[in-house]
Amino acid sequence: MILNTSSFSDSSSNLITNVIHRSAFRNTASMGVIWSRNLSTKSFVSGFSGKVKGSERMNHKSALVFSQRAEEVVIEDEVAVISETAPSLKSIPGLPNPLGVSETENGINFALFSQHATSVTLCLSHPDREINASEQNDEMIELKLDPCANKTGDIWHICVQELPRSNAIYGYKIDGPQNWHEGHRFDNSVVLIDPYAKLLSGRRIFGDSTDKFSKLYGTYDFSSLPFDWGDNYELPNIPEVKIKHYLFIILFLCLDPYNIDFFTGLVAIAAMWQKDLVIYEMNVRAFTADKSSGLEENIRGSYRGVIDKIPHLLELGVNAVELLPVFEFDEFEFQRRPNPRDHMINTWGYSTINFFAPMARYASAGGGPIAASQEFKEMVKALHLAGIEVILDVVYNHTNEADDKYPYTTSFRGIDNKTYYMVDGNGQLLNFSGCGNTMNCNHPVVMDLILDSLRHWVTEYHVDGFRFDLASVLCRGTDGSPLDAPPLIRAIAKDSTLSRCKIISEPWDCGGLYLVGKFPNWDRWAEWNGMYRDDIRRFIKGDIGMKGRFATRVAGSADLYKVNKRKPYHGINFVIAHDGFTLYDLVSYNYKHNDANGENGNDGSNDNFSWNCGHEGETSDANIKALRFRQMKNFHLALMISQGVPMMLMGDEYGHTRNGNNNSYGHDTAINHFQWSQLDARKNDCFRFLAEVIKFRQNHQVFRQEYFIGNKEITWHEDNWDNHESKFIAFTLHDSNEGDIYLAFNAHDYFVKVPIPSPPQGRHWFRVVDTNLESPNDIIPEGVAGIGDAYNVAPYASILLQAKP
Repeated sequence: MILNTSSFSDSSSNLITNVIHRSAFRNTASMGVIWSRNLSTKSFVSGFSGKVKGSERMNHKSALVFSQRAEEVVIEDEVAVISETAPSLKSIPGLPNPLGVSETENGINFALFSQHATSVTLCLSHPDREINASEQNDEMIELKLDPCANKTGDIWHICVQELPRSNAIYGYKIDGPQNWHEGHRFDNSVVLIDPYAKLLSGRRIFGDSTDKFSKLYGTYDFSSLPFDWGDNYELPNIPEVKIKHYLFIILFLCLDPYNIDFFTGLVAIAAMWQKDLVIYEMNVRAFTADKSSGLEENIRGSYRGVIDKIPHLLELGVNAVELLPVFEFDEFEFQRRPNPRDHMINTWGYSTINFFAPMARYASAGGGPIAASQEFKEMVKALHLAGIEVILDVVYNHTNEADDKYPYTTSFRGIDNKTYYMVDGNGQLLNFSGCGNTMNCNHPVVMDLILDSLRHWVTEYHVDGFRFDLASVLCRGTDGSPLDAPPLIRAIAKDSTLSRCKIISEPWDCGGLYLVGKFPNWDRWAEWNGMYRDDIRRFIKGDIGMKGRFATRVAGSADLYKVNKRKPYHGINFVIAHDGFTLYDLVSYNYKHNDANGENGNDGSNDNFSWNCGHEGETSDANIKALRFRQMKNFHLALMISQGVPMMLMGDEYGHTRNGNNNSYGHDTAINHFQWSQLDARKNDCFRFLAEVIKFRQNHQVFRQEYFIGNKEITWHEDNWDNHESKFIAFTLHDSNEGDIYLAFNAHDYFVKVPIPSPPQGRHWFRVVDTNLESPNDIIPEGVAGIGDAYNVAPYASILLQAKP
């Protein structure tokens, strides 16, 4: 119910005190709830009270407090006139489940976990007040929950009647012990975001500096119609036989719900198509934010922008996108206080505020949270219809709330810091994330939060998988010590809702827990293969002693993953990722150039295993430029012929440069933005080569084996394994159906004339790839005949031959 605010005024300085007997509020009191109303004279976001800024104390000009247990109410107000109509906001105690906001037959239910809170107040703002961000006298209604009536166990709850079904804005003010040495960080002056809020409302335009200090609050939507996924909609890359297999297992579960093989069956289905993935790591905003995208300004940098560029993804040949974080984050987090990074805008998004809400400022035209949710689903649907899966890069290892030196309390810290974050014996925050705080992931409450979040993205948004940032954090106990069998990791692997999903770990953290090849997996978890990246880089650039490790990596990293029932596709192979050099910069810079980040070059990795090919940075030397392009092609060819799942980075298809910056998280500029004009300029050489190699991989099963290859599947043409000076390697992948594939990589700075083995009977060798040749001869998918019994492989070059009839 809306309060009548016309009779309240902030213009008078008269202080009046009235005593109103309880009978005056007959039928308006909420059972077990202490009611208060606050006005402010400044607004930070539309429809919100402007009383809160950072951790400042609220300064109320108007307060009306009512207690059901009190016989009278005292009003102290700087107003001239008191409304004759008493406030009427009805509520009942509500339900403890589900957490967050839910719609019941009795009203809108709010439920919040806090084990250590002593006081919880629900703050509400009606959507009718969301008119103008600069409008004065915005209000929030406060309902103080009675722990005797509005608390079940550690869950605080209330059901508010006659609230609108959408767009109401809410948060919580919470108080509790002030003992920092025990891990508590309560501050009842801050309106906090519900950890289970499904949508967040606030600033609507990404990077709008006129509204940079606005706060975000929870909101909800029960009035929109269910999203129409379409009658013919289905998940991508699942042929009809696989769908039937999936339905059969579900039917079998119904007949025998306790069958222990159920999850094994679902996992087998997921494995059927995981090996066929080619992943494209990308940033939603950066993909189309640049003017060169050719999109209308209000579409650039949005979910809708991704939809418009799906033809590019199809032309490139990828069948999965891995989206950098799309959970709500604050792009202005570096600008909250003066510091060396206060010129930057967070564009990568690895600073989560809430685990359920899609990034609202990725909606087109400043559409807000409901539009963002709708457009995200439209994006997923469009990608699926194009046969492209959607994997989310998720950050559960830390949040935006920083450390104790410069805290930014928005949610978990103020709700129950000791539960949500790891703290030591002195109550100090542990920092295994490198960002000041570490989520207490294996605490039962936090574990449930993460699982509920993952299920939400699968059921509500139909995403196909997750890549877990700094996933080794998820393998630590509540005291930070590593666990052999982390409950959360196991629960994710065994969860039925997540059974069809790809689950990928970044198997390290900032506390030194490096788990590549050793990540707890239950034969389900895949891993970013950091060893693949390092070994491929070092061999291609010509480091000595790397030939054997290169061979191990392209053959599927059996030394890491041939354990129990793991397969080659449990290794996610990559040479380039969002953090680190781009492919172009990898062959153009020996050193990072991160001065623009404001950290005096102390940020970003120093171990890049890069080589500038003879000159640091840009050059006009034609020979160096040709060598660089050749090396880019070598890296890409090695990636796409390797067993396992390949991942490439957005922009590498045209040679995107960040000018040597290997940690460009804070630049909402051309440093990160996809340059569509450069793509057009490189369409016939760089893009063409990368796209054709991807398609060649997709057309040949020999590169996508389900099991680790052995002597029957591969012949190494090598008798010089012990020579650490050798930088040449050749091998044949055997395929009786599509024809054998011969590959050779030369990392020497001189030509190597190599004998070519005889092709299978009735076949001849055709040259498909020679990275030393200029486009379009560097790759000819149908092959060029005339290959003799030897081939002169150029310096820093590679070749691919196919045996054909």
